Amino acid sequence: MSRRSALNVKSEPVLPARPTLLLQWYDRHRRRLPWRAAPGEVSDPYRVWLSEIMLQQTTVKAVGPYFEKFVARWPDVTALGSASQDDVLRMWAGLGYYSRARNLYACAVAVTREHGGVFPDTEEGLRALPGIGPYTAAAIAAIAFDRRTMPVDGNIERVVSRLFAVEDELPQAKPLIRQLATTLLANSRAGDSAQALMDLGASICTPKKPACSLCPLNEDCTARAQGTQETFPRKAPKKSGTLRRGAAFVVRRVDELLVRSRPEKGLLGGMTEVPGSDWLAGQEDATAKQQAPELKGLSRWQRKVGVVTHVFTHFPLELVVYTAKAEARTRAPAGMRWVPIATLADEALPNVMRKVIAHALDLSSGPSS
Repeated sequence: MSRRSALNVKSEPVLPARPTLLLQWYDRHRRRLPWRAAPGEVSDPYRVWLSEIMLQQTTVKAVGPYFEKFVARWPDVTALGSASQDDVLRMWAGLGYYSRARNLYACAVAVTREHGGVFPDTEEGLRALPGIGPYTAAAIAAIAFDRRTMPVDGNIERVVSRLFAVEDELPQAKPLIRQLATTLLANSRAGDSAQALMDLGASICTPKKPACSLCPLNEDCTARAQGTQETFPRKAPKKSGTLRRGAAFVVRRVDELLVRSRPEKGLLGGMTEVPGSDWLAGQEDATAKQQAPELKGLSRWQRKVGVVTHVFTHFPLELVVYTAKAEARTRAPAGMRWVPIATLADEALPNVMRKVIAHALDLSSGPSS
């Protein structure tokens, strides 16, 4: 190349550091969320913790109304820790993954009784609390206390895997993605760095059709340069659980329904349900029906047309629904109770039970899925 040609070649512009680009973008486009402190305000650890627990495997849209209800009733961790678990479960009903609600309550009690209502400000201290794992501890430490750590949620996982074109499949790729994510931390404003990546993944670097032209990191994204952004993160084929089947028995006594509480430990622990059979793979209807509750003077069981379907994290479920009527003074069997239909909304009913009751009482056009 001649000297004249060399002089005509423009040097490549030097890009600002990725953390700087992220924060500049975040300061202009940050989402307004009910649990997020406004610019210049100090984050409330209680609100950060509450939102992070609620957001586990749940969307921002679904969490918003529940968060507002919780903070209106229990404005701080001491108030929540002084409540009853039953009240917390009732307030949580419909949000799903109910072990989170039990852990939420246990954590509030621990912070209230063992820490004087003040959250520990380190990852190590936070991880010692019930229901707080590595991700949640990092998120609270960064956002509430500005500890220099990077929590990696699904949004951040997607952004990082595309930015660096991480070829390893999830979940094996998680340690590498966490390591790469720390390179996006600014020297200060750790919480804002984390929230910037979360917002970027939620609004720009979306799972399908990412808006790459609007991304502050687009000139430095390996997957975009390759045109393969929608193929990241790489994921191993998802295994679907085996279908389980069972029966639900809806007994009506005038304007009341027969219900019981599930065992504290296990799936839907402590939640309210109508009596039902075991949920087993390949279970026959006749076998499930044999587990119906026994009450004196009960009318003949009537099977509702169709089935109620529900999908849990590890398996899909089909429930046949039977209905019957009890006489006005019929006593509830041991471990069960009568609840007015008018107050069912106040019970800690999981979504699957809401579907069952709606189907049994013809409150919907057909069985829900």
